[in-house]
Amino acid sequence: MIVEFSVGNFRSIKDLQTINLAAASITSKYSETDESNVSKVSDKMSLLKSKAIYGANASGKSNFIKALLAFKILVDRSVKEETTLGLFIEPFYLNETALQLPSFFQLIFVVDGITYRYGFEATRKEITAEWLFGTPGKKEVFFFTREKDKMKVNAAKFPEGSKISDLGGKNGIVRSNALFLTVVRSFNGKLSKRLTDYIMNIAIISGMTDARLYDLAKAALGQDEMREKIAGILKLADTGIEDINVLDLDTGEWAISNPAKSEKNKVILSWHTRYNELNEEVAPVHMLWDVTESDGTKKIFEISPLLLVALEEGYPVFIDEFDARLHPLLTRKILELFNTVNNKNAQLIFVTHDINLLSAKLLRRDQISFVEKDKYGCTSMYSLVDFKGIRNDASFDKDYMQGKYGAIPFLNEFISAFED
Repeated sequence: MIVEFSVGNFRSIKDLQTINLAAASITSKYSETDESNVSKVSDKMSLLKSKAIYGANASGKSNFIKALLAFKILVDRSVKEETTLGLFIEPFYLNETALQLPSFFQLIFVVDGITYRYGFEATRKEITAEWLFGTPGKKEVFFFTREKDKMKVNAAKFPEGSKISDLGGKNGIVRSNALFLTVVRSFNGKLSKRLTDYIMNIAIISGMTDARLYDLAKAALGQDEMREKIAGILKLADTGIEDINVLDLDTGEWAISNPAKSEKNKVILSWHTRYNELNEEVAPVHMLWDVTESDGTKKIFEISPLLLVALEEGYPVFIDEFDARLHPLLTRKILELFNTVNNKNAQLIFVTHDINLLSAKLLRRDQISFVEKDKYGCTSMYSLVDFKGIRNDASFDKDYMQGKYGAIPFLNEFISAFED
């Protein structure tokens, strides 16, 4: 599970900001909320199963999701693709000093009962610092640290890294623009593979149509068990769909065939029920998915496989524009799937404008964060739990809309733009 993700000098985030998923020492108005929304991972630490992020348009909310995506891509591709840093490192452009400084990324997460702290600093040309710490015992110990091409490895804790660091960066084994953790993984490092696998399994979802997610969901229909679950979700979401599958126009078979074969002639069809004038069922009707289904239905389809895997395997899911194209009752149900005693390890972190979720019945105060941008273009994040004197029975939604927590647009003169 994720404890926190921190980022600095990235897009509109100039100063270090943190998405914190550690549960605060508070109690909710409803005891069941404390019981279902928090996962106890050790005697000293409990983590939140979900986090909502609110803020005005253009406040920088999405940049936290983009920062995690950049972090994830760099971990995955920095060794294979030398252009990765130049493509995904975006320093804060509105400050001359920040432009010359590296971007900062750090993830603290729990894997196999051990808390790890992994991060790096990078410019568009090189990794300037990288580190991995962990708490296999009571105290945090270092596994490795890096300052440009100078490596320091704890051979006792990270032996797989000590073998590679002995080769040094100057001979090309560890390039200046590649992450050391990823390099070690490429040499079949056991721990590095376990940690990078966890990072790569963090799901990041755009709120709008995503061709990548569509392709993944389409491929998931080739697995009978997954197809049945996706169809079940679409049916329970009241979309009018009874079933869904992929038809290969070349063979006429219902399946995802050989992945090496072209996907051009494979189409998704959904089943609906046809009725007669007496409202009696007549026959199932196959409809072409891309033509007949709504954008909301398509979004449910695209995110369903990732939500199912996350809940089953215990991985985090980050969703930008969570409420886009989805009914408020549906977003509420998805949130409730994560905030349940049956969910042990999966987490849902989402950006939203849906104030219907700002309820003490759904979220604790430490599960609600706000994002603001100052007059210099700098984004900052803070939590509702940081406010003193907020009662457990407060109307979070009404107070937010009245500006008591900030993070709303100031529209006093908006009407003047439409006046003659």
